[in-house]
Amino acid sequence: MSGPAVDRLHTWGVPHGTDASDAVALIVAELAANAVTHGRVPGRDFELRLSLVGDSVRVEVTDTHSGPPSPAGPCGVARPGTLDEHGRGLALVAALAERWEVLERKPAPGKTVRAEVRFRPAP
Repeated sequence: MSGPAVDRLHTWGVPHGTDASDAVALIVAELAANAVTHGRVPGRDFELRLSLVGDSVRVEVTDTHSGPPSPAGPCGVARPGTLDEHGRGLALVAALAERWEVLERKPAPGKTVRAEVRFRPAP
């Protein structure tokens, strides 16, 4: 999943192997995995959208699951324990993204997790 995403970034002037490209690849992988694991509704897929917003890459992953579990958003991410097997994905997103949020999907049902990563355009 993140391969096509970083290829798209490269065509937009965010080269492979840069901090921004690597951060977006990890964020795409984490949010897509969360959508498949926690947001899956039988017969429905999730949507990945990438866009350039000023000097940032915006990653949006939308699923159609409206009930719990739902990510708490930036203020609700608990730090995982050393031996915890789960709970690191959104902590990584929080560490790598300039900002991120959880939005209600319109039209309902579902949610969108949006994260933005800053980059410096290639000269």
